[in-house]
Amino acid sequence: MAAPDETLRSNPLTQDYEFPPFDVVEAEHVRPGIRALLKKLESDLEELERTVEPSWPKLVEPLEKIVDQLNIVWGVINHLKSVKDTPDLRDAIEEVQPEKVKFQLKLGQSKPIYNAFKAIQESSQWQSLSNAQKRIVESQIKEAVLNGVALEDDKRVEFNKIEQELERLSQKFGENVLDATKKFEKLITDKKEIEGLPATALSLAAQTAISKGHKEATAENGPWIITLDAPSFMSVMQHAHNRALREEVYRAYVTRASSGDLDNTPIIDQILKLRQEKAKLLNYSNYAEVSMATKMATVQKAEELLEKLRTASWDAAVQDMEDLKIFAKNQDAIEANDLSHWDINFWAERLRESRYEINEEELRPYFSLPKVMDGLFNLAKILFGIHIEPADGLAPVWNNDVRFYGVKDSSGSPIAYFYFDPYSRPSEKKGGAWMDEVVGRSRVLSRNGTTPRLPIAHMVCNQTPPVGDKPSLMTFREVETVFHEFGHALQHMLTKQDEGLVAGIRGIEWDAVELPSQFMENWCYHRETLMGIAKHYVTGETLPEDVYLKLLAARTFRAGSLSLRQLRFACVDLELHTRYIPGGLETIYDVDQRVSKRTQVIPPLPEDRFLCSFSHIFAGGYAAGYYSYKWAEVLSADAFSAFEDAGLDDSKAVKETGHKFRETILALGGGKAPLEVFVEFRGREPSPEALLRHNGLSSVTASA
Repeated sequence: MAAPDETLRSNPLTQDYEFPPFDVVEAEHVRPGIRALLKKLESDLEELERTVEPSWPKLVEPLEKIVDQLNIVWGVINHLKSVKDTPDLRDAIEEVQPEKVKFQLKLGQSKPIYNAFKAIQESSQWQSLSNAQKRIVESQIKEAVLNGVALEDDKRVEFNKIEQELERLSQKFGENVLDATKKFEKLITDKKEIEGLPATALSLAAQTAISKGHKEATAENGPWIITLDAPSFMSVMQHAHNRALREEVYRAYVTRASSGDLDNTPIIDQILKLRQEKAKLLNYSNYAEVSMATKMATVQKAEELLEKLRTASWDAAVQDMEDLKIFAKNQDAIEANDLSHWDINFWAERLRESRYEINEEELRPYFSLPKVMDGLFNLAKILFGIHIEPADGLAPVWNNDVRFYGVKDSSGSPIAYFYFDPYSRPSEKKGGAWMDEVVGRSRVLSRNGTTPRLPIAHMVCNQTPPVGDKPSLMTFREVETVFHEFGHALQHMLTKQDEGLVAGIRGIEWDAVELPSQFMENWCYHRETLMGIAKHYVTGETLPEDVYLKLLAARTFRAGSLSLRQLRFACVDLELHTRYIPGGLETIYDVDQRVSKRTQVIPPLPEDRFLCSFSHIFAGGYAAGYYSYKWAEVLSADAFSAFEDAGLDDSKAVKETGHKFRETILALGGGKAPLEVFVEFRGREPSPEALLRHNGLSSVTASA
């Protein structure tokens, strides 16, 4: 047996590394690695509390080092759980998580650190601090209060118990969603049952069948396996002629994680109850107020915006529904007079094909992943003056499909790196798409003592994997998703902020954080950008001009309905975190049904349990914050309108505006309040007009 310290020395989690050793970290490293790290950080914290002074070198720099080490190492194992989940890894994380939370609470509730920050704020040196430094001090004081620093004895014990339990419950919530999604498999052997499914979906379904032991499966003859993973689920909803199949898959999707031992209902109730108790301990009247304490909006302002968008979207959504009914009737569909949830996507897709002569599936060959990435990188070069180059092999990866890239500035110096994990792997990877930081830019954590440490990001998507010798052929929506996540990555990577605690996306108010990501989506409709990426993967021919014009026209197709869908999520989230009483007369599902009466043209099914898979608010950072998507959409549409005003065809103006966007929105990080950053870029405060115009809703005055 190796001596314990020998095992620790060889544990990848305890090494000093520039790029995390994703290829060698195993579940067995988690317990000893995290415990060794926490032991070291405990003693670092004791040392800091003993020697702390209200000065940058004696307070902020050592604090940043502690926070950073925990973020990086915990980030590695948490990331692996998202992209390479195993039962052993889960168990290991579950076991050490309470110890990690205990340390975080100790750090967040440190009186010596809190008092030192207060002393800086009240000292004569306050005026000489930079904007970014002031923001750090203010946010550390606010965070400490929200972490319970001011609570005494019993109340603090209770607060800490709540935090531990909330962390455990949200972890469990996410695991249940993943397991419930994985659990559903529909094996189909009869070709008639899957009529209408496009070739890409059939190939994927056959590939899934092969991975489940049906070695003889082919796209042409099956058998096929349908899953609830996004690429499979969406293709059934949009294309399957078999109405019974659509209904079965839809019902399975909206009732995920709502029964048996994967039932998230009691977990949701417990989470809401504990969040409410936490709010009360901190002297807030509800959890939404706690959430808004670190955001741009207030509960009232968020609700006002949502209502404004709801009234602007309602009539258009009613008309959308009418259009579908008429269209389905003209096609002699038996369900035309009684369209249900599993019919809407199907008929919407048919109507879109007929109205704009656009077929999502026929567009796929024009959007091969390699071409899309080339076009995206070219756009980044034009707008922001950066060069992105493959750097595969420089950093270890967790799966062979993961690509690694380096980002250089116009003079050729490296400024950042990022990983890109594009494909869906339902057996081990959670659904959705996200960007996260691996390490942030930082002067204090410089690796050579002279230049700041460079930022590294992850970009993770779940798109259709390559099938056979074809590259991954993307839907237009998947193209938008890649642009979206890249926008987040840009804000993390192009920061010029050297104070690590507010570099990149750190320290930015949560409801402003979607600005760069939603801003980037607009470029998918920009003629030059789109024509640059839309090349047929076999012939190399560019997307025909008339098809581009149709795509542009189809941009506002069903905008009212899509807007209301987001508003339902945002409103039910706020309702549950402001007025809902856990254990009261209404259940969470009653609240969803009530909110849906105002936000959905056809109410959800009585048995709809979408809340049980609403990971954004129960297992992610969006609790009482889902409205942020709409809030930031106002900012991003208005930011893009600066390019429209300058002239999208004027390459010089686009470059200049891009440079300004980079120097403000992307460079300043959390070092300045987002409203000030926006005004610095745009020259005025944001207005929702651009958003309504982009969605084709600006002329609509609503009656609902």
